[in-house]
Amino acid sequence: MNFHNALDIAEIVRQLLEEGWEIDPEDLAHISPYLTEHINRFGEYSTHELGIQPEAYDPTLDVDFAPLREQDLTAAGLDHAA
Repeated sequence: MNFHNALDIAEIVRQLLEEGWEIDPEDLAHISPYLTEHINRFGEYSTHELGIQPEAYDPTLDVDFAPLREQDLTAAGLDHAA
């Protein structure tokens, strides 16, 4: 289910980009598709969908995460050459 949530989030971000919204990578960094509460350790499984072929996954997300990487380097003190 977590991967499905990640796919849903990516699709919504793509739709917002197509509508002209500006996506701040800092905002996306705070979104997590992973459950943190009420985790069912053994999962819930449905076998009726086993034969369904999923659509091809498109990993492309046109958001520039470079500013976040630069912040991480600065925070770690790695933004200056030795």
